[in-house]
Amino acid sequence: MKRTIAVIGLGYVGLPLAIEFGKKYRVIGFDINRSRVEELERGEDHTLEADLVGMKQARDEFATTGKIGLSFSCDKEDLRQANTYIVTVPTPIDQFNNPDLRPILGASKTIGEVLKKDDIVIYESTVYPGCTEEDCVPVLERTSGLRFNQDFFCGYSPERINPGDKVNTLTKIRKITSGSTPEVADIVDALYNSILENGTHKAPNMKVAEAAKAVENSQRDVNISFMNELALICDRVGIDTNDVIEAAGTKWNFLKYRPGLVGGHCISVDPYYLAHKAKALGYDPQVILSGRAVNNSIAKFIADKTLKLMIQHDHKIKGAHVLILGVTFKENCPDCRNTKVVDIADELEDFGCQVDIYDPWASAQVVKHEYGKELIAAIDPDKHYEAIIACVCHNQFKTFDFKKYKDQGAVIFDVKNFVPRDLVDGRL
Repeated sequence: MKRTIAVIGLGYVGLPLAIEFGKKYRVIGFDINRSRVEELERGEDHTLEADLVGMKQARDEFATTGKIGLSFSCDKEDLRQANTYIVTVPTPIDQFNNPDLRPILGASKTIGEVLKKDDIVIYESTVYPGCTEEDCVPVLERTSGLRFNQDFFCGYSPERINPGDKVNTLTKIRKITSGSTPEVADIVDALYNSILENGTHKAPNMKVAEAAKAVENSQRDVNISFMNELALICDRVGIDTNDVIEAAGTKWNFLKYRPGLVGGHCISVDPYYLAHKAKALGYDPQVILSGRAVNNSIAKFIADKTLKLMIQHDHKIKGAHVLILGVTFKENCPDCRNTKVVDIADELEDFGCQVDIYDPWASAQVVKHEYGKELIAAIDPDKHYEAIIACVCHNQFKTFDFKKYKDQGAVIFDVKNFVPRDLVDGRL
């Protein structure tokens, strides 16, 4: 069967996928956000994840032949042309750290309204084991009137996009694939293999594929939480965590994880999905949730440690000016999802500090909308700061004149271990 693919959700995951598939198949890139579709139609991408040259080529191919290539739409009726749907919408958590399935269930409802016999729906959004069959499939069946594994089929291939990473890009990573029947698993596997350079790993079923995704990031979260706990201990001992890691790292099997803020769309979210499923089955996942608790405490530790250092330097806390460098959840990337830098700012402001946040990568509109924080457009060279917290190691900050502010009496706290050591008053 000739595949016409609809990619549902054109964010960090969906857009690169739509572009690559568009080089070999007819692809409809669909998003309910009209402004996002209009942006892409102009050949722009605020996430900076798109291969813009490839996107233009795929769109030109469609405009020329109509047989393969890429088009964008926010009109649900255009989805009727597809026979393969790939869901790449966000799967966040709510204020109580429970999975928020509204986006993925909404996408399932939209697909169900256009679903036809023999169509395949593939999910890439991160979920807990069993979510596709237990939560999404019933929506597809109810909305379409079709029967799962008789009239339509499903697959699961967890996304592995790493925002800002220009080395481990979509076509160069190895992806996990799975299907709701052995035959469909083969179809899904072949589909992804057609665009990947390093192949796939075909999981025995969709639950295994779903669990693998949650485990990938939960493992990393737990490892970082151990290093963050080490940082809390080293602070009390009065030694430098990084010195300890370098010394321990001389052993051949030591893994050099580093302490730090844990935000973003995966590592700070996925463990809650795994924990949710475990609790639903009557098991209390102590290691996963204790790791989450440690990582969620680090922003407050950084703020409180900075305040203590300011007091030691005889700075008045109330009304003190503090500059935070970076608000995105990682370096050289505009992604601000679940950033913990905002928690540092909140804690400082609770003590009466006046906080300036500067980030040349972040969107001021997004930060204002999501967190209620105003970014400064530029750093006033004549403004005096009582403290500077270097939160994100953007390339622009590697040449920042920390010495100037240190000479003026500012306390400098280095979260990412990139500030010259002789200028630092505290670091993780």
